[in-house]
Amino acid sequence: MPYLKIQTNRPVADEASQNLVRKASALVADKLGKSESYVMVAVDPPRPMIFAGDDSPTAFLELKSIGLDGNQTVDLSAALCELIGDELSIDKDRIYIEFANAERNMWGWNGRTF
Repeated sequence: MPYLKIQTNRPVADEASQNLVRKASALVADKLGKSESYVMVAVDPPRPMIFAGDDSPTAFLELKSIGLDGNQTVDLSAALCELIGDELSIDKDRIYIEFANAERNMWGWNGRTF
C-alpha cells in the first residue's frame, strides 16, 4: 500500500535505478513498519526540472500510504533525503517530498479496497 514515486532531472542508468528502487522499497517498509510485499516504488525517466531558478540536480518525491502519521514524516524525510543524496548525488536542500495519507477505501488492490 505504500507508494513512493521519484522524479528527478538526473539521468539514472538502468542498474542504478534498480538499485535505488530496491533500497527505497526496503527503507519505506522499515520506516513505516509495513511488509515490503505491499510497497511499490517507481523512478520516472529524467525530466526537465528547475528548483529555486536553477536546473542543478534536483528531485521531487511523493510518498502515499494508508495510515501515514504526521509524526513519521520527520524520520522519513531524513532517510529519503539521505538515500537520494547518496544514490543520485543530489543535495538534500534540493529535494522536496510530498507525504499523503490515503484512506483505506480510497486505495485499491487485488480487485478490492483496503
